[in-house]
Amino acid sequence: MSDFANDTSSSRPATLGALRASGHVHRSVKAEIRDNLLARLRAGEDAFPGMVGLEDTVLPELESALLAGHDLVLLGERGQGKTRLMRTLAGLLDEWSPAVEGCEIGDDPDRPSCVRCRRLAAELGEDLPVVWRHRSERYTEKLATPDTSVGDLVGDVDPVKVAQGRTLGDPETVHYGLVPRSNRGVFGLNELPDLAERIQVALFNVLEERDIQIRGYSLRLPLDVLLVATANPEDYTNRGRIITPLKDRFGAEIRTHYPVEVDDEVTLVAQEAALVADVPEHLLEVVARFTRGLRESASVDQRSGVSARFAIAAAEGIAGSALRRSARVGEPYAVARICDVPTVVPTLLGKVEFEMGEEGRERDVLAHLLRVATAETYRARLAGLDLTGFTNLFADGAVVETGDLIPGSELLAQVGTVPGLSKVLDRLGHGDDASPGQVAAAVEFVLEGLHLTRRIDKDTVAGRTVYGA
Repeated sequence: MSDFANDTSSSRPATLGALRASGHVHRSVKAEIRDNLLARLRAGEDAFPGMVGLEDTVLPELESALLAGHDLVLLGERGQGKTRLMRTLAGLLDEWSPAVEGCEIGDDPDRPSCVRCRRLAAELGEDLPVVWRHRSERYTEKLATPDTSVGDLVGDVDPVKVAQGRTLGDPETVHYGLVPRSNRGVFGLNELPDLAERIQVALFNVLEERDIQIRGYSLRLPLDVLLVATANPEDYTNRGRIITPLKDRFGAEIRTHYPVEVDDEVTLVAQEAALVADVPEHLLEVVARFTRGLRESASVDQRSGVSARFAIAAAEGIAGSALRRSARVGEPYAVARICDVPTVVPTLLGKVEFEMGEEGRERDVLAHLLRVATAETYRARLAGLDLTGFTNLFADGAVVETGDLIPGSELLAQVGTVPGLSKVLDRLGHGDDASPGQVAAAVEFVLEGLHLTRRIDKDTVAGRTVYGA
């Protein structure tokens, strides 16, 4: 690709002759992606920005498949980032690329393939007009649904063009579908098994012969496209399946997975969640461990998985609870505390598929796993610290009352100055500049941890929690 591909000014070549004079060299889409991926790998740059926890497993396989020029299927449970990963492939295209002006399928001016562009090239020669497309215009995505037709994907006769006087045998009466319109780009097909089997057959030629056939037309349209599909493993046998001849035509099948490490899950939630309040990192870790606990629980149907969207929605709900408290009680800050976490559990039930024997116990299962996640986070964050300053608060029968509508300032007034609090704040990632809301969140987290490790008592009534009761 010439230097003009990176130039966003009007100085880019506007005709085929000027394009050739600029030194432009034709490359296929897969060669273009290969070259750009190699350049990023050699420079040590991130080729797939935003993909967390896949660096040592999925991404090396994906890089190898792309370098080999393979069309591919991303196979994995819901919420494993398949669609996001598919969309990052557009970033490996050249930022700008030339196309024949007015072409429905974005033909390369040097090698036009559709009937219209070949005719124009013969008529105009080096005066063939050229436009430049941004890489964002070269990515097309379609959600496969049972009502998707061959016309949607490949194309059909356009009755408007016929009405304009063209004959049915004229190839220019064809209305191109999404796949040919993705020519010289990336076509992403989400949930491929949901596509009716007879429609999947229409993709055979695209993947093998690299062309399309439309109804009875003697039309061979060479396509230059990278086809990427996503699928859930259960779909092979339940909702639908990818027919065997089509699976055979994909060059690679790549399995995705949920983040393996807790830190990766925390990073993912922090990256994706739109938080309307300050949610301390230890609470994000509770959410991450809670999600991982669900993925390992025998009470949950693991065939459908527990999406990353569960953890993201939980973090956003916790932030919403904190913002509600600040509005209701007049707090000048909105900082989430551990008391905000249980309030969002009922809103998350629809995101988890439970085993048949757990009917009626869904909330109990979630509540138990949330307690386990909180205790694990408490041990991971505060193990080895001297917390007698907190337990001594209750030595003489005193109590500390909190809840999702208790201001942080009121909580801090009840506990006063606590020996060891500064070390707790350090462990939780706060320094001397911790805000009152962050200090209150740390104090409440310690109290909940002490209760879960059976060092203090706790009683909850009507949305209020009393420690030391």
